[in-house]
Order: sequence, then C-alpha cells, then structure tokens
Amino acid sequence: MNTQPSTVAAVPLTRVSLIYIEQRINLYLRLGEPMHVLRLDRHRRVAVFLPGAVFCRIRWEANNHGTIRWQIMVMQACTPLDEAQRIASVQPGARLLLHAGGEAAMRVVLPRIDAIEAQGFAPAAVSPAYWRTLSNRLAARQPLPEYTAERHAAWLAGRALA
Repeated sequence: MNTQPSTVAAVPLTRVSLIYIEQRINLYLRLGEPMHVLRLDRHRRVAVFLPGAVFCRIRWEANNHGTIRWQIMVMQACTPLDEAQRIASVQPGARLLLHAGGEAAMRVVLPRIDAIEAQGFAPAAVSPAYWRTLSNRLAARQPLPEYTAERHAAWLAGRALA
C-alpha cells in the first residue's frame, strides 16, 4: 500500500467560487486557466488554481432597479509561504494585483484585457507588475500604461533570470 501523498495532493490549491443567477448575480472568470472546475449545482461552480496562476474574477450584481455592483479583481494564487489577502469567495486567499469597482473602471480595464489578447498574449501570462501598475494608476486617475511586446519581452527575460 502506497502511503505517500500524491504530488498534486501536496500542492496548496486556490479555490474560487463562481455563481450565476440570471438577472441577479454573476461571478465569473474573465482570464486565467483553472486546473479544474467543479460544478456544484446549476448555479454554482468552483475553479481551482495552482500556485502562481493569475486569474481575473468579475462580479456583477443587480436588483429590481438595475446594476448595483461592478467589480473586477486580477489575482495571483499563492503558496502558504506567500503573503496573501483574504478575499471573499477565494480560499484560502490570493495576492491581489488589480482591484477596481464601478462601471467606469470596467469600461477602462476590460478593453485593456482585450488589447492584450489582440496582441497574441494570454492575459494570465502578463507581468503581475503590469496589473499592479494599472490598478494604482486607475486609483490615482493617472494615464494608464499600455501592455506592449517590449514590456512582455522584458518580463519574460527577467523571469528567465530569476
């Protein structure tokens, strides 16, 4: 009998709760590749990410009078040794790279994600520093940086050296 835990069982995983109730709430992933998605029922799912994975969760909520909340969060799954923030519906937590709320922020951030994809890059493979910079500039109402091929090449070169 093999008593050693499997390699996957030893890896700390990040679980992100997702939900969709028509005309009320939609918590969904905009970017990121989960290792696994578990369907709990017709409304709820859980996406599971390996440490280091970058993902984006969007939250939209409405009531009888219309939209009451837009929120976008780009996060990075952590290991137990990393600093992580406690985030609702993200267990055990994650490194928050970008957080923005409101329709105006959504109208700015979503086209940035689309532009990254249009260049042929997976938004989850973008430098975490870019997401932090975008978040800080958005909060400070400063001009937002574009993600360029040069910036991506610099990120990949720096990662290769580490």
